[in-house]
Amino acid sequence: MRKIAVFVLFLALNFGALAIGGILMGASPVENTWYTSLHQAPWTPPGFVFGIAWTIIMLCFSMYLATSSDFVLSEPKRRKTYIIHLVLNVAWNPVFFYLHLTWLAFPILIGLILTLIQLNRQMGYTFSTPKSWLLFPYFIWLAIAASLNAYIAIMN
Repeated sequence: MRKIAVFVLFLALNFGALAIGGILMGASPVENTWYTSLHQAPWTPPGFVFGIAWTIIMLCFSMYLATSSDFVLSEPKRRKTYIIHLVLNVAWNPVFFYLHLTWLAFPILIGLILTLIQLNRQMGYTFSTPKSWLLFPYFIWLAIAASLNAYIAIMN
């Protein structure tokens, strides 16, 4: 029962960070005339994919954190890494969509990748550890997001 409660807590924290970032970005990407007028990468997924992807990512990430909660919450370094990750997750949307600072948004995505790697290392896991496989959807999505962000920064 405790693991379910912790899973729900991490779901709330992770989706909450996404929601706050969404609020701070202003208009949604579909309504954002700046974003829709950009020359975008040919591999940019259709809009509906983003919601599906983030749902899967946050479910897996929350499961990863819930099954490792004693490691994440009880150790100050790990807790700090997780909090930095949440802050970066909140920051990317307004930096990219509201402030239009595409070159600053890119290192934020790199920071998200690095904090995931660091969190995994701090817990003593390797990427061959089955629990770490829950992070792969997040890594794949962040790599795609970084490539899209870089394309926009270079081409616009």
